[in-house]
Amino acid sequence: MARIGVEESLTAVLEALREKGHDVVQLRQESDAQNCDCCVVTGLDSNVMGMQDTFTKGSVIEANGMSAEEVCQQVESRLQ
Repeated sequence: MARIGVEESLTAVLEALREKGHDVVQLRQESDAQNCDCCVVTGLDSNVMGMQDTFTKGSVIEANGMSAEEVCQQVESRLQ
């Protein structure tokens, strides 16, 4: 399965993706996103400085307002 990076505070999403068989890593620092097919973030941190350094070529999903199951559906649709 795919390697998915999940922001630390999204425990329910992390567990749901693991149950579906994905290789899930917690995103604690920028380098954790390397080699991930997809990353899930809370979307609560805003980019005040307007910087756009990229550390992954995979999709980034903002989980704000979505259930764990909705996030899993988004991940799976982007991996196809």
